Amino acid sequence: MEEQNENQLNIELSEEIAEGIYSNLAIITHSNQEFVLDFIRIMPGTPKAKVKSRIIITPEHAKRLLTALEDNIEKYEAANGRIKIQQDPSSFPMNFGGTMGQA
Repeated sequence: MEEQNENQLNIELSEEIAEGIYSNLAIITHSNQEFVLDFIRIMPGTPKAKVKSRIIITPEHAKRLLTALEDNIEKYEAANGRIKIQQDPSSFPMNFGGTMGQA
């Protein structure tokens, strides 16, 4: 007979959620009680974008997320090389840096 660890958490992942939601922009805001992470998908040539997912977390969980991301980025870069970041990330190119197509 197997003993279950009392600290073990059984996490269920549905097929729909497992597919994920693609996002190429995140906007983070906060109040004194929570952090709000809005994940947005911007498409080339489209002046409007929609928030695809909103996650609301406590300040403590935001800090834990930061630590987990730093750890995972460090491991990724050790295996795959340094991630390059654009010099001016504040100006998100609406055409994604490619040529504009014509119909």
